[in-house]
Amino acid sequence: MRLLDGQYTKRPFYGSRRMTTWLRNLGYDINRKRVQRLMHKMGLEAIYPRPNTSRSHPQHRIYPYLLRGLSIDRPNQVWSTDITYVPMRQGFMYLVAVMDWYSRYVLSWRLSNTLEVDFCLEALGEALTRGTPEIFNSDQGSQFTSPRFTKRLEEEGIRISMDGRGRALDNVFIERLWRSVKYEELYLKSYDRVPQLYLGLTEYFGFYNDERPHQGLNDRVPADLYLKKEMPIEHKNAIHLKFASNWS
Repeated sequence: MRLLDGQYTKRPFYGSRRMTTWLRNLGYDINRKRVQRLMHKMGLEAIYPRPNTSRSHPQHRIYPYLLRGLSIDRPNQVWSTDITYVPMRQGFMYLVAVMDWYSRYVLSWRLSNTLEVDFCLEALGEALTRGTPEIFNSDQGSQFTSPRFTKRLEEEGIRISMDGRGRALDNVFIERLWRSVKYEELYLKSYDRVPQLYLGLTEYFGFYNDERPHQGLNDRVPADLYLKKEMPIEHKNAIHLKFASNWS
């Protein structure tokens, strides 16, 4: 599962057939049926490059995507959220985060060993103590289409936006966050226990917000832009101009 997660992070278009071939080429005696079972357990689905923790609920309302063509030029204009699989030496957890799009600032995060909506609501609640966005974007996962979750946003007068199915770039910056978290923290440390994982992520997100320069922010750090310590990004459509850049 650790190997599958790493390869999926690099090659989200790999389905069970390609994953099986890749593992066999590494010397693992494994069949496709087992790979399918493991990918299902991890919530991984080819092409759609985020955990299939994002499966929608048939009775939940789906909101339109509001960010297409939008110039994002200030903090708290757009926030986004997502869930990712977190590998450990034994077992795994799920991680949710809320991010400000303009600054890439991670406003809050939570760990859980289940995919219930509660840990997502906790992360949202903490983020709202920092500010209130104009638009909140997520995928169509059942956690984010849950009436409990959308009601909380509506109570704050926040417009709700949801990615189109299978559209990787609709929530591109939080996808980049997951890649950074995994390659710069989780894969290097390979945590044994949840308390260690929690402390490690606490340190990493502090580093990510306050110390780590971002190419897409002209080598500035998220805290400088979100907390308005520096002048805004000069380019009018800076966020859209960076879509094709390297992971940052």
